[in-house]
Amino acid sequence: MSRSQLRSIEELAKSINANPKVKVIFLVGAGISTACGIPDFRSPGTGLYDNLAKLNLPFAEAVFDIDFFRQNPQPFYTLAKELYPGNYEPSNFHHLMRLFQDKGRLHRIYTQNIDTLERSAGIQAEYLVEAHGSFADNHCIDCGLDYPHEYFKEAIAHCSGKFARCSKCEGLIKPKIVFFGENLPLHFFSTWDDDVETIDEDYIVIVAGTSLAVYPFASLPTEVPNSVRRVLFNLEKVGDFKVNPRKSDLVFNGSTELAAKELAKQLGWQDDFQAVVDASSRRRQKEKDQGVPVSSDDLEVQLSNVVQDLKHISLKGSDEQPQKSKDTETAGIPESQGQLEKFKETSTQGRQKGEQSDEESKVDDTTVQNKVISADIEAKK
Repeated sequence: MSRSQLRSIEELAKSINANPKVKVIFLVGAGISTACGIPDFRSPGTGLYDNLAKLNLPFAEAVFDIDFFRQNPQPFYTLAKELYPGNYEPSNFHHLMRLFQDKGRLHRIYTQNIDTLERSAGIQAEYLVEAHGSFADNHCIDCGLDYPHEYFKEAIAHCSGKFARCSKCEGLIKPKIVFFGENLPLHFFSTWDDDVETIDEDYIVIVAGTSLAVYPFASLPTEVPNSVRRVLFNLEKVGDFKVNPRKSDLVFNGSTELAAKELAKQLGWQDDFQAVVDASSRRRQKEKDQGVPVSSDDLEVQLSNVVQDLKHISLKGSDEQPQKSKDTETAGIPESQGQLEKFKETSTQGRQKGEQSDEESKVDDTTVQNKVISADIEAKK
């Protein structure tokens, strides 16, 4: 780690430790999950869109287009089978956010990712806003009736042309991932509006692993009050940190995995951080023993057997190596100007439409959480 990187981490840790009232809001994107073995959207020759082109789609993004899904769900089913939650383990950064939660220093996580790894890391529903939806919930695209995730999972397991349909209206069922032509969750807009009106100097906003190229999410850092410190963990300066930097901004140009471990160390949470990581590994090993694929190696075997052309499938955009020509970050996000205008229009409409319901996510590893709390109590004695 360079001296400038270390200084940024040290200054952030000092700000957090100096004020026990400080709470953190995380705004995260694809870059925090690349270490989990999930390849990216846009890398030439290996990204999702390049590989999907081999399936003779009308255009690569059609796999996430709601109108195309109505006509032919099979490409999305093929993709979803390989990307379904359970194939990947949370990264160090996911574990760091979990630790902020356990320490009582987390206010909110806004994620652009659809991989549900925040949930896998044990983030509770009250802290989590999945701006672009996720695989966690499913619904009928016609009548809106909700279905448990097992319903869609069972359908994609066979991937044989028989698609999950609504028992009420026979409409197609899909995960609540925001496709082209769909509205963002109203919960995303309403929660952010409430948060940005209430946060003050006792809050810090950490932006991590995102190119800040996808709207409306990309506009969030610009709406942070000047009294609130902003921090960026990314390979390069992006968005408002680049075009309109503030004097109080902190920027760490480097790996989010490296930043997570060092920040935990500088905060004095190193042992607690390792306990969270170890507990997660034990849980994932137990799931693996029960037949759930958990590693990228397991996934490669499945990919070679099921989709020969998709050897490097991605779930989200590459924030590690952003491409100027294609700056899409996650499913449901437009690339062309025409798609962008359509996306902005439907997103705005989403503020006035029905609110998307949240599903309670259970938190594992309560013993780890208790250990962290106990450690804090001991430290205060």
